[in-house]
Amino acid sequence: MQKSIILLLAIVSFISCKESKIEENKDNLPEVVTIEKPIVALEYGFNLDDFTVLQDTIKNGDSFGELMTNNKVDYPKIYKISQDYKDTFDVRRIGVGKPYLILKSKDTTGAAQVFIYENDRINYTVVDFRDSVNVYKKKKKVTYVEREASGVISTSLSEAILEQGIDYNITNNLSEIYAWAIDFFRLQKGDKFKVIYKERYINDTIYAGAEPINAAYFEHNGKPFYAFEYIADSLKQIVDYYDDEANNLRRAFLKAPIKFNYRISSRYNLNRRIAYYGYKVRAHKGTDYAAAVGTPIIATANGTVVESTRRGGNGKYVKIQHNSTYSTQYLHMKNRNVKKGQHVLQGDIIGWVGMTGNTGGPHVCYRFWKNGHQVDPLREKLPVAEAMADTLKIHYLEHIAPRKEQLMKMGFPEEVPPINNETLTNL
Repeated sequence: MQKSIILLLAIVSFISCKESKIEENKDNLPEVVTIEKPIVALEYGFNLDDFTVLQDTIKNGDSFGELMTNNKVDYPKIYKISQDYKDTFDVRRIGVGKPYLILKSKDTTGAAQVFIYENDRINYTVVDFRDSVNVYKKKKKVTYVEREASGVISTSLSEAILEQGIDYNITNNLSEIYAWAIDFFRLQKGDKFKVIYKERYINDTIYAGAEPINAAYFEHNGKPFYAFEYIADSLKQIVDYYDDEANNLRRAFLKAPIKFNYRISSRYNLNRRIAYYGYKVRAHKGTDYAAAVGTPIIATANGTVVESTRRGGNGKYVKIQHNSTYSTQYLHMKNRNVKKGQHVLQGDIIGWVGMTGNTGGPHVCYRFWKNGHQVDPLREKLPVAEAMADTLKIHYLEHIAPRKEQLMKMGFPEEVPPINNETLTNL
């Protein structure tokens, strides 16, 4: 028994001594240091610190080949890109003012390793010269933020848009959506609108523009007009806008071949008399839209270009066949933007206002054929766009219900009361 007590005391003494020594040597232990790895900032998928970076924009007269040879890229590689990667990067179409980066090696050669071309604020093309040549397209990280906005018109739609800090492109978007329902050159003071759309941000901070409007409400002369974005044809994936009763807002033809800033200087008139011709009857089978030289002229409907040429008093003109019933013609262009046989969509720019042929001032003479005869498009009951299938209407009404409720809950900024119902003639 006595031996056991002695052994237990010895063990306790040993442990106590060991703990004491550990405590004494604690200050002599090496300090543990946490080494933080440097954060690598990647841009365009590259660590720019690994390269010498040359950043610039395409200047007038610059060519891809010259930029590359000046930065020590071998001609065979340049030739390979121009021949093998046309579909990805057409070196002949680099645009003046477009930003680019050249990532050069940090060794004594300083040769270009990578060329990065910004197609727009979001999309870019990478040409990688390292090892074998590689060319590919990429997108910057984009965040989408939904925004609600509204306004009351006191002077013009564009001013009401800007007053609310809304992207100016929303003005164009609204006018396109309601082009068949509302005459935006005859807006009234007190007309109002609400829109729901998304804004794009690059890397969460850099504003990169607005997406097309998702839902809208426009009140003109006290009459409400709803518009909701919807794809009724899943095969063609064509986005259209419909009202709150599933009616298509679009018609088969636009009202005019010019979007903004025009006036009708001469109407369709089969009994027109002109002093220059001794007041003899000289039928005018077109509608003249006066606008500044260079104003874009747009196709009023989908179709195929059957003529794009210059002839006599018509000057430079384009004629479009829309179907077996309708065709349109656009005269006196400064320049044409389409070729015979080309398919165009409604709203595509087909040329620019000019003064070619017999004309006393800059305008486009818009001619409209129905069953082979020229008619007055302003008096024609033009066909509407393809209606939504009945089988889709239930789904559509369910789809827009929360958006319509969201629009109804949105308020307006301080309203400006109408003054003598004065008409506004500008956007």
